[in-house]
Amino acid sequence: MALKPLSELPQQSLQIKRALLSVSDKTGITKLADELHKNGVEIISTGGTAKVIRDEGIPVKDVSEITGFPECLDGRVKTLHPHIHGGILARTSHKPDNQEIEKLGIKPIDLVVVNLYPFKKTVSDESVTPAIATENIDIGGPTMVRASAKNFAHVCILTNPDQYKSFIHELNSKEGISFKTRRFLARKAFEHTADYDSAISDYFTRIDELDLPDQLTVSLPKSNDLRYGENPHQKAGIYGNQADFIDCFHGKALSYNNYLDIDSALNLMADFQKDDPTVAIFKHTVPCGVASDSTLNEAYKKAFATDKVSPFGGIVIVNQTLDIETAQSIDEIFTEIILAPSFSAEATELLTQKKNRRLIKVLKFPDADRTLNVRSVFGGALVQQADSGSLSSNELQNVTKRTPSDEQLADMLFAWKVVKHVKSNAIVYAKNRQTLGIGTGQTSRVDSSEIAIEKARKEGLDLDECAIASDAFFPFADGVEAAAEAGATSVIQPGGSIRDEEVIEAANRHNLAMIFTGKRHFKH
Repeated sequence: MALKPLSELPQQSLQIKRALLSVSDKTGITKLADELHKNGVEIISTGGTAKVIRDEGIPVKDVSEITGFPECLDGRVKTLHPHIHGGILARTSHKPDNQEIEKLGIKPIDLVVVNLYPFKKTVSDESVTPAIATENIDIGGPTMVRASAKNFAHVCILTNPDQYKSFIHELNSKEGISFKTRRFLARKAFEHTADYDSAISDYFTRIDELDLPDQLTVSLPKSNDLRYGENPHQKAGIYGNQADFIDCFHGKALSYNNYLDIDSALNLMADFQKDDPTVAIFKHTVPCGVASDSTLNEAYKKAFATDKVSPFGGIVIVNQTLDIETAQSIDEIFTEIILAPSFSAEATELLTQKKNRRLIKVLKFPDADRTLNVRSVFGGALVQQADSGSLSSNELQNVTKRTPSDEQLADMLFAWKVVKHVKSNAIVYAKNRQTLGIGTGQTSRVDSSEIAIEKARKEGLDLDECAIASDAFFPFADGVEAAAEAGATSVIQPGGSIRDEEVIEAANRHNLAMIFTGKRHFKH
């Protein structure tokens, strides 16, 4: 059947004469019902919704009065009936439809108000059983919503209490509900059911313990429009539930690039959140300095010492309450964003003096174990599990004659945590829980190493007896030899090269301790 152009649909305002109200979330429903009653609208309702409306003294008919059939199967079947769906789907501008529903004794329904069983809330409880979860899958509700939205030219659909106020205003204007409003509400209705079905699909993916879904369905509400994307000529928006993770309580709205930087910072600090006081400084999604110490202030000074140029206009994230001493150190240069689980009153007073600086409370860190990374590519998307998990001692394989000391092992594991969050090819030099040099994003691993060494020497940092971490194996011995010449005495890397023996031989020749992790941390 050929589709009619939008211009051929009846676009006149709709006068509401008959309404069906059946909601799980009863917020504002009695106010809406009262306004409908004042406007002479006949109200039909179901079960609990009908009781709430009736208790307010508002006239209401039960659906069973319309269908001539009682609710059954513990309420599973209430509205699935031709007298309901015929009334919703009838095209009242189409003469044959009017003739048919008159013959069948079906009366049109002009307004449908439905919101669905709280499936997402139900399955958010980790203890919920599949039996309880499936009972919270709405059937009649989505059917009515979709039917109403399909027939938006003749029916108005409300799916959220937030929509009631503007609807009541339009209702009381006596001019009817406009075509533009009905089309907008239809779009919101289809978004609502799509999100609902996506949540159900995701739940079954989880209980079937699939590592990756067979069908990728992404349904995220838009949180905000952004001024632009990575560049001013690109439009952009932010989608999802960022408010569950961060609270930007000072400064102007976050930009697209800000969100990218914040995401990188949160993911790195998620690996350090339970460690001693730790600070990481980021620029363009890449850490330019990370350190842990007995106090945040000392950790910040050590992180900043890694690279004193890049932090200007960058991001600082800490894993503990930001105190005044650390705030004063950060305040010595312009820092665009500061993230912390909390801020002391003195630190807040100091840092809020600059209007252009964003201050962000970290409400929770990303849970990498339950996260999928999605990346758009030509024709679709790439999906992978997040690079999560920490090394256990039994995963570490000492492959050299020299066995690392406890201090060397601590330095290697610190560097390994950081290198995971550096763009490939990634090299990190570290000592005493401080990054000394970071090489990132080079096409050659040796180039990354040389950049890290150059940065460390430029800042006057001592590389003697430091550790070096590599996100992937050294394909040739030259990378290890360069590290030894710079002063490194220990190396941590995945291993797995066909030239591992050459690399190990080079490490032994330079008296390096070397650990293989068996795990790679590419980050493209």
